[in-house]
Amino acid sequence: MHRPSAPSHPSPDPAAPRTRWWQTVRARVGFFLAVPVLGLISPYLGFAVMVVAVVLVWKDGSWSRGAKVVATVAAFALLGSVAPDQPEDGTRGTAARPDGKAAVGTGTAGIPARTSPSPSPSPSPSPTAEPRPTAKDYRGMSLDDARKAAEAAGFGVDEHDASDQDKSIWMRLNWTVCFQRTGWTSSGTKTIDFGAVKKGAPCPREDGGAVPWPTMPDLIRKTWRTAHKEVAALGTVPADHVMASTAYVNDQLPDEGEYDDWRVCVTDPAKGRDVTVDLWVTLELTHPDNGCPAPDGEEDGDRPSLPDRDDDGDPDYRDPFPGDRHRNSAFPNGLPGGSGGSSDGGGGGVGGGWNCPRTRWC
Repeated sequence: MHRPSAPSHPSPDPAAPRTRWWQTVRARVGFFLAVPVLGLISPYLGFAVMVVAVVLVWKDGSWSRGAKVVATVAAFALLGSVAPDQPEDGTRGTAARPDGKAAVGTGTAGIPARTSPSPSPSPSPSPTAEPRPTAKDYRGMSLDDARKAAEAAGFGVDEHDASDQDKSIWMRLNWTVCFQRTGWTSSGTKTIDFGAVKKGAPCPREDGGAVPWPTMPDLIRKTWRTAHKEVAALGTVPADHVMASTAYVNDQLPDEGEYDDWRVCVTDPAKGRDVTVDLWVTLELTHPDNGCPAPDGEEDGDRPSLPDRDDDGDPDYRDPFPGDRHRNSAFPNGLPGGSGGSSDGGGGGVGGGWNCPRTRWC
């Protein structure tokens, strides 16, 4: 018995894959339109959206290559139309500004630059410029104390050598503040930059200039008492750094306080030379009864000597027995072990078993 065949029904087609929202034409156009809008808010945000829009365009196979290139160029043009202009001088709008306690000049890292010897006129500040931070006047303080006080006041602190030597700063206790500049960093932190010199040194006339060291005065023929006061009055050399010596190699100074009236013959450093910090000054003196040695009177590079006829190491001007080698100001009754009393220097040799090796009398 024949059964009729059941009617055949076609099987349903599989569902077509759904297109994700960000792959639609509307989404791509929306990303392109968002580039200038978000670029006005932040250039970085606008750039990020532009990159996303370009990537979506190039991943779409339905667009021709020419259309993709045109869309990419258009995205860059849209972002460029809203990007802020850069300052012509290359400096950042948030660079530090001086506070009026030093010459004008700005830097590029949040710390003002040093002033040049002949600064060019600076443009008038913008009416909307942020006021510079105010700070206490730290000039004249030790760099160590000034730094601690500025940090306690909320400043970021930098420091540099205020002279033209541009030396590295060690031991801040031994440096003195001459200049200060305040400003802002790009993150809004207030800063202060100290220009300092070594303790005891005078400040330059401008930051980065030469230190105006005092020079050695003319002290020749002046008394030790007067010359010592003049050197100490320069302010860079302590009084105990001024030393006395004899101008003649065979002379010797009396006890301290007994050569106040001795005269200066030579100074080291010489007249007109800089007298700097940490320098030791030497004044070579002579008794008022003696003249100073001639400048070219040195013998074989040695210091000159005073006359000493009996060659006993005692210059004639203070030897009570200038013709007797066996008696001098130290031994008026004769050298130990000698006969003494010989005026011609030939009577009675040194005897008695006196041990005198490496002396000029043996």
